[in-house]
Amino acid sequence: MGALLEMSGHAVRLAHDGAAALAAAAAQAPHVVFLDIGLPDRSGFEVAQAMRALSGMQDATLVALTGWGAEQDRKRSSEAGFDAHLTKPADFDSVEQLLRDAAASRGL
Repeated sequence: MGALLEMSGHAVRLAHDGAAALAAAAAQAPHVVFLDIGLPDRSGFEVAQAMRALSGMQDATLVALTGWGAEQDRKRSSEAGFDAHLTKPADFDSVEQLLRDAAASRGL
């Protein structure tokens, strides 16, 4: 996914666990974060909640990108602070639409 986003002209920063994702978000305050739920060190739900508490991250678009697609997972994503929930393998057109919507909401 990261390579496809880069080829489409987006700036991408990859993190392979929750701690690295939180550190990257704190350092950069990205507009959009795609986050897996099943991370090696903690759940993506916990990471999303922690990201929302970071300075500059309250208005970021958080997207769960995960293999967990049951209705209860989608509900839990929403409760954790995710704005959208995509199930792997995600359709790249859906990803691009989320990015366009996020940019439009910021007037970009």
